[in-house]
Amino acid sequence: MPLVLIEREDAIAVVTLNRPEAMNALSSGLRAELAAAMVALEADPAVHAIVLTGAGERAFTAGLDLKELGADTSNLGAANATEANENPVKAIESCTKPVIGAINGVAITGGFEVALACDVLIASSNARFADTHARVGIMPGWGLSQKLSRLIGIYRARELSFTGNFLDAQAARDWGLVNHVVAPADLLPTAKKLAHEMAGVDPVMLRNYKALINQGFEASFGEGLALEAKLSTAANSAVSADEVEARRRAVMERGRTQAS
Repeated sequence: MPLVLIEREDAIAVVTLNRPEAMNALSSGLRAELAAAMVALEADPAVHAIVLTGAGERAFTAGLDLKELGADTSNLGAANATEANENPVKAIESCTKPVIGAINGVAITGGFEVALACDVLIASSNARFADTHARVGIMPGWGLSQKLSRLIGIYRARELSFTGNFLDAQAARDWGLVNHVVAPADLLPTAKKLAHEMAGVDPVMLRNYKALINQGFEASFGEGLALEAKLSTAANSAVSADEVEARRRAVMERGRTQAS
């Protein structure tokens, strides 16, 4: 049985972590298949947006497979490989297409890091997040120690990381970690709808805008503004008036459709 399932629907792809009997724990095999799936979808010009979720309703992913690590820690270092084809988090982060995390259950430690690698998070009411690195005795290597404080504030991040306590879906939304909380049955339809909306944008524009946001987020505010000014000057000078007018009309028509 494949550890990662890929379902294509028009211009979107749904990637499902498929070890529900083990709470979708990230075994070495699952990590390899997830990295390979993300690399393949990045290279597929027919796919414009991706939804990432877990099988079942219990877990998005419970993180690194601790049973596997308890028997052999020799592959722990390999989990932190910097190449996208070896590291699933790096593969998600380096994807130039929007990746929507549909968090169907618990996202724990390494699973929390997988979630944070996505561009947008939508949570089922069953979802819960936890950072248990300190309790397990393994230092984070997929970015959680740096990302979480930037997303929810350093005091809240310290509380979660120093206690290992769970954060439920509603609190995660209140803290700005997830965009929406929906009923379990509505999770995939909501994520797919959002993915289809993103896939309707010109893919080159989407790729460039995602890169601009991500690069600016990693820089200081002033550096981000300078980057935006530099890139927008170059990009906007190549846009014709006819293109702007056609897209303006399309935006207005879409707005009327959404308002009705």
